[in-house]
Amino acid sequence: MRSHRHSARAWVAGLLGLVLTATIAVGAEPANGLSAGESIYRRGVTASGQPLIGSRVDAPSVEGASAACINCHRRSGLGSIEGRIRVPPITGRYLFERGTARASQAPLPYVESARTDHPPHSDESLARAIREGVDLDGRPMNYLMPRYALGDQDLASLVAYLRALDVRRVPGLVGTELHIATILTPDSDPATRAAVLDVLNHFIADRNGAQRQPPPGLVTSGKTTYSKMMLRLSWQLRLHVWELTGPEATWAAQLARRLAAEPVFAVLSGLGGRHWAPVAAFCEQAQLPCLFPNVEAPPADADRDFYTLYLSPGVRVEARLLAAELSGHAAAGPAKAPFARVRQVYRAGDVGEAAAEELTARLTEHNIAVANKVVAGDGMTGIEAALRDPGSDEALVLWLRPDDLRQLPGAPAQSTYVSGLMGGLERMPLPAAWHSRAQLTYPVDLPERRRVRVDFALGWFRIRRIPIVNERIQADTYLACGIFSETLRNMIDAIFRDYLIERIEDGLEHRIVTGYYPRLTLGTGQRFGSKGAFLVRFASEQGPALVVERDWRSF
Repeated sequence: MRSHRHSARAWVAGLLGLVLTATIAVGAEPANGLSAGESIYRRGVTASGQPLIGSRVDAPSVEGASAACINCHRRSGLGSIEGRIRVPPITGRYLFERGTARASQAPLPYVESARTDHPPHSDESLARAIREGVDLDGRPMNYLMPRYALGDQDLASLVAYLRALDVRRVPGLVGTELHIATILTPDSDPATRAAVLDVLNHFIADRNGAQRQPPPGLVTSGKTTYSKMMLRLSWQLRLHVWELTGPEATWAAQLARRLAAEPVFAVLSGLGGRHWAPVAAFCEQAQLPCLFPNVEAPPADADRDFYTLYLSPGVRVEARLLAAELSGHAAAGPAKAPFARVRQVYRAGDVGEAAAEELTARLTEHNIAVANKVVAGDGMTGIEAALRDPGSDEALVLWLRPDDLRQLPGAPAQSTYVSGLMGGLERMPLPAAWHSRAQLTYPVDLPERRRVRVDFALGWFRIRRIPIVNERIQADTYLACGIFSETLRNMIDAIFRDYLIERIEDGLEHRIVTGYYPRLTLGTGQRFGSKGAFLVRFASEQGPALVVERDWRSF
């Protein structure tokens, strides 16, 4: 059973014009902005504002959000398989059309949990199923299916919403071509942008070249293994590159114009700099899946969204790890007394600013004083000034890039922590004098543990002569492409946006090749595949060998 904690937004237009029968009016819009049926389905709230109540035979009743249909049938309405329990699709097409199509008709899109041998529901049989838990054959339905005492108006609203969940025309799907986009923000590094595009273009060219097209005009029954495999191999990807320009306040309008001119099914990978929130907000509003963009500082409220998935929280998980360490709340290892003060150094406009804000907020909760030293402009003058006069009871946190780290003066007099992600992980050019005092936050797997997994990408790069500009970001781009391609293949011909997100949620934890990350999972309400970090230090004054100070901790 699943639920989503993200904020629901109005995303289907014209639902009030749909009714269960010509004689029953659909309920009015509730105060939360959702249609009456959508509120029942996703929030478990009826048109009157009362919580939805579902009863079960010989089991506790459920109420409100716990009773909402979305928990089992998912946001798409296409259901799921939970162990041995098959939760069937309940969108209008699967309820009111015959599962096995005639030879002259195209089959229903293949969904693994669907029953294809049942007759279509009538209004009366569906009402009986919802209210009494009785299936089309007159048998009691699975005990997990609650019985809902819905009035006629609420029932009509719910069924109208189920009918509206049917997507007959998928944006970006034209024949056997599936159009996707990638988004590049102007505050991202130009060389890395080119490297990301290099990986995307080669991957899509390889995938398209390996596809086998079905004979023209062939309509299959959708029931045989051959027909499913044929459909599984038929989609050709077409990539659109959306390069944003100008200030972030203009990005939403730019994206809206691009989406109108070039309708796409999803956004894949891409690259962001300090600001990604406008892009995430646009994708959420447009109900456009945005899969694993390369973003070092995702929006602070990213877990409230549905459509954007990330591989890692980036510098934000480093801040969470440091908050636990500096406050004396580390999960494992010898406990430390909290520091009285923390000094943070970061450059204005870089992602370290977002990390410093999060760490400041968390340390303030523990009554730890924080002094933030913001460095503007180029050169080392500002950084040198920010490091002066260290306190004996003070910890130093550096959110700096390699160019700054390699020029650090002297040796730190206090306990020092450095962002591994921003500094270049084990390859960061930290002066030898800093090796013995500095600890690194490390939000990826250790080098010796990830080597085999990353070699899949590196070998692929070598064969295609793709130069390595930023190994981690290019490997993450390759990983994102692989996840999308495998998910698309497993969706067969049920090509729907919400279903894409749900299939990734279901399948991500089963991946063996996870690139830089020890494990990838997406649980209820989670938008980050990897959720933790190590705390490490250099083993010696020379070389990249690391020693673990704190084992992997998830947040």
